[in-house]
Amino acid sequence: MIPFLLAQAAPVPLMAQALPASSAAAATVLRPQQVAPLPGGLDPVLMVNDNNPELILEPGILLSTFEGKGRPFPEAHLNLPLNGRFDLFSHHVYAGTAQTLESTLWLAVVAMPRQAAPVQLRLVSGATSLSQATSPGQASAPFLPLPRLLPQDGSTYAGPGDRVTTELLSQQTSPQLPQRWSLPAGQLTPLLVLPIPVKGLSPLLNGINLQLRLESSGPISLATLASVGGDQPPAPEVWQALLNGPLSPKEHTASPRGSQGPFAYSRVSGVQIGSVWRGQVTDPGKPFLSVSRAPISWPISSLVRGSHGTGQVQTAELKASYPGTAWAAHGNYGVEYDLRLPLRNDTGRPVSLQLALESPLKGDKPLGGLKFRQGPGGSIWFRGSLEVAGLDGPEGKPLGREGFHLVLRSGQEGPSLGTVTLAPGGQRQLRLRLIYPADATPPQVLSLLPLAPPANPAASPPAQPAVKQSPNQLASPP
Repeated sequence: MIPFLLAQAAPVPLMAQALPASSAAAATVLRPQQVAPLPGGLDPVLMVNDNNPELILEPGILLSTFEGKGRPFPEAHLNLPLNGRFDLFSHHVYAGTAQTLESTLWLAVVAMPRQAAPVQLRLVSGATSLSQATSPGQASAPFLPLPRLLPQDGSTYAGPGDRVTTELLSQQTSPQLPQRWSLPAGQLTPLLVLPIPVKGLSPLLNGINLQLRLESSGPISLATLASVGGDQPPAPEVWQALLNGPLSPKEHTASPRGSQGPFAYSRVSGVQIGSVWRGQVTDPGKPFLSVSRAPISWPISSLVRGSHGTGQVQTAELKASYPGTAWAAHGNYGVEYDLRLPLRNDTGRPVSLQLALESPLKGDKPLGGLKFRQGPGGSIWFRGSLEVAGLDGPEGKPLGREGFHLVLRSGQEGPSLGTVTLAPGGQRQLRLRLIYPADATPPQVLSLLPLAPPANPAASPPAQPAVKQSPNQLASPP
């Protein structure tokens, strides 16, 4: 479940020179450094963002881009054609019904051409996962405790959003997803019908995450629908009837844009503009990033009231949405970040830097740095995978793509992902990719931090690699 809903007014900046006046103040520390806006921006690819309601209480339309004219409930449809490349992000939870302990919520994705000719629809990539499986063959990812840092082999995750983004990042496609569909003109085609079962679970609670990257040969309408039933999926005519019915009730009315005081982001139910943020992270007006800029951080998934003093809101805007739901895609869930850092050592001495993804305490005002908790962090704000290329390898040669899995708590500095060591005049390009997962709480930061080189690198003991935990020996995160 996506945990962030309310944002209080921005906290009072912690003064770097002041001594803490209370135990509450002593629990945090300000790390002086630069915090800069993240270069780049979102692409124009549309993403159908289906996350409101998160907890589905009644059957009905979850989201529809169909035309509402001539339908019994025109307000249930956004009337937005999808054509060419577009994405679907869907994240929901089901807690059963009071009438039975064995119900299943069925989530359907349906589509129809908007023209008088068939349309071909191709799956570019996609993944789906339940929180908990109740039958063999169901992909699932329970929320198990994991260490802060593990090597990612494509099978390390905790939670359905974590699993889906991990598989997409490693170019895995869920086997239950068809590769293509042929959509007859004038006919509703179910693309997917997926169960969210609760039978045998205690408590009665299960969730699903689904992310599809699609390409159509012509304009189509698409909808996500919910039906409650038993072990067998509903008949095709059920989906047609639901499409002519009302919306499943929405949740968490959003605060208006620009509101003061307590602020409700709500959840998204609409079509956003942007599925990938691409950026070349350089010094302003230059083709490279000087190593002298470290320590420096850039926000990842920054949002209203959470820009870490940069004033940058990376949130995708919505092309269409339902009244009362989020007015922007706060959190950029399902958005891929593809970043390149062309480093150059323009100093007269060797320089070693370390790369980290971190989760400082959320804030919006400039502090002259980032604020972290001392000691253990708060609740988990990020669990997900990322891919890095260009870090130091054996004998100083740059490594290729390496995968990592991170678990970060609120206010927690991130573990080092690796180092970059450059001689005077040396250059190295780093590349980092991540897909922002459901169940995370934004924002995080990407940090480039100084690392003093050892006096005798040849005599330094090798770093101990992270060891993947055994399923029978789960360790609580530090």
